[in-house]
Amino acid sequence: MPSKIILLVEDNPDDEALTLRALKKNNILNEVVVARDGVEALDFLFATGSYAGRDISTMPQVILLDLKLPKVDGLEVLHRLRADARTKSLPVVVLTSSSEEADIVRSYHFGANSYVCKPVDFVQFMETVRQLGLYWLVLNEAPPVL
Repeated sequence: MPSKIILLVEDNPDDEALTLRALKKNNILNEVVVARDGVEALDFLFATGSYAGRDISTMPQVILLDLKLPKVDGLEVLHRLRADARTKSLPVVVLTSSSEEADIVRSYHFGANSYVCKPVDFVQFMETVRQLGLYWLVLNEAPPVL
């Protein structure tokens, strides 16, 4: 059985470190691929750019996607994922600091599976990541890779 990869798309180094720490502290030992902008995320998913030649049959079990990203924003990443048969079923959790209603509506419109606002409090953030990991990596049945 292939390993369950988490794709973390996050441009803020502090939020990246906090998320990785929360995953590790909660014994979520899955491989985490970090993309620091939307282009890097798309390159990973479609095996282009610096990820050319990557085995595209190994897709993330879940994508944790920030919205406010450089180069290509999170909504555009989501839009491109849902437009491609190879990635349209991948579970995407928008994990962002934005609680703006317009961002929530657009995220679901573009096909997000979940929308979670990053808690500011460290303990709450750790618990949020624990619950996300438990649900998306253990309880949720992921779609088969096409």
